[in-house]
Amino acid sequence: MVLLQPWLARYAMARPNARSSHRQPTPQGGGISVVVATFVVAWGAVAASPALLQNEGGQFLALTASAALLAVVGAMDDMRSLSAAVRLAIQCIAVGALIAALPSQLQVLPQLPWWLERAGLFVGAVWLVNLVNFMDGIDWMTVAELVPVTGAIVLLGLAGTFAPWPSVVAAALLGAMLGFAPFNKPVARVFLGDVGSLPIGLVLGWLLLRLAADGHLVAAAILPLYYLADATITLIRRMVNREPFWQAHRQHFYQRAIDNGYSVPVIVAYVFVVNIVLAALAAVTVAVRDNAVSLAALAAAIAIVAWLLLTFTRARQ
Repeated sequence: MVLLQPWLARYAMARPNARSSHRQPTPQGGGISVVVATFVVAWGAVAASPALLQNEGGQFLALTASAALLAVVGAMDDMRSLSAAVRLAIQCIAVGALIAALPSQLQVLPQLPWWLERAGLFVGAVWLVNLVNFMDGIDWMTVAELVPVTGAIVLLGLAGTFAPWPSVVAAALLGAMLGFAPFNKPVARVFLGDVGSLPIGLVLGWLLLRLAADGHLVAAAILPLYYLADATITLIRRMVNREPFWQAHRQHFYQRAIDNGYSVPVIVAYVFVVNIVLAALAAVTVAVRDNAVSLAALAAAIAIVAWLLLTFTRARQ
């Protein structure tokens, strides 16, 4: 980041506009440091201990190549805006390559036909890539989301309840986000940018998919629930109102909170605490492995996220 900042300040400045939450021109594209650090450390772990991969080298190579493609597209978009159609087409190529590299026996819901689940995974992964990008709209927001989620996955791996290789990737991403956090703390000196948010969304989607395929479907749904709810509800509302939902806007719940008198540090503190609670609920579902407990944890998670969204829509007293 220290080496990148002068270059980003020259070639990738985010200038405030009517939809922005910042007031001063700020360099964007710092996410390249997060992506590079994550994959360098992960591949370094493979070099140190090849057994970690457990015959998943092709899958991780596909993840690396797909993330690199998204990073390149994101970098181009940070420096010179690309059309929504071009961005979506390349996202579909990257996600499609990753889905094609998954083991044929990997299924989250064996009750569904294989082709239908694969189609669902494709749509879900494309949405998650965009979702992380949409939600990265204020300082520390992605840090407040990714640190609890990846931290929970790492703890599950250490406890022996999740596969070691995805846990290593989660640990690398966690460390990279913690390293990026001081540069992005309010008021940020640099933004993540599309070069970071798009590949991070892909890696997050892969981690959640692996968690769900490992038999922890409810945990995989609970961990990103705030991001899923905020972005999905906002998208549906804009579509119902016949607004150009593919364009940048200020209608996410966390953006409405700013308009309602909440400061950025307060908003990300709310999100971080809620995500810690979600991580704890997800851990309970993994530890107990009981359908009633899992449903109760999911209901509690939905209630907590609903409370936060409603809080953000009300003027701060």
